[in-house]
Amino acid sequence: MKWYLHVLKNYATFQGRATRKEYWMFVLFNFIISCVLSAIEFMTENPTFLFTIYAVAVLIPSLAVTARRLHDTGRSGWWQLISIIPIIGGIWLLILLCLGSEEQVNRFDVPNKVA
Repeated sequence: MKWYLHVLKNYATFQGRATRKEYWMFVLFNFIISCVLSAIEFMTENPTFLFTIYAVAVLIPSLAVTARRLHDTGRSGWWQLISIIPIIGGIWLLILLCLGSEEQVNRFDVPNKVA
């Protein structure tokens, strides 16, 4: 949960780097919260009101942490746009997000120390 809150604290910080752990823990908690909200809406037979509000609220932090994760691999945050390409774009972005961090200083920042 610490990593999820860390991403939310850096709400719109597109500079710097994010480790694999920071990114994937955010994705995990984001997925869990989305599933819980969807289940609540399903049980109460409400429209997707809660889920929509949550999705809009975490849109910018999601884009920011993805950009920082790409920076950690030595790529620009603009690589997120590759997901626009049907099928292969999303797969390629997933591969980029799974790559290891650059150990040396790159053009985006110094490497993060995993805590």
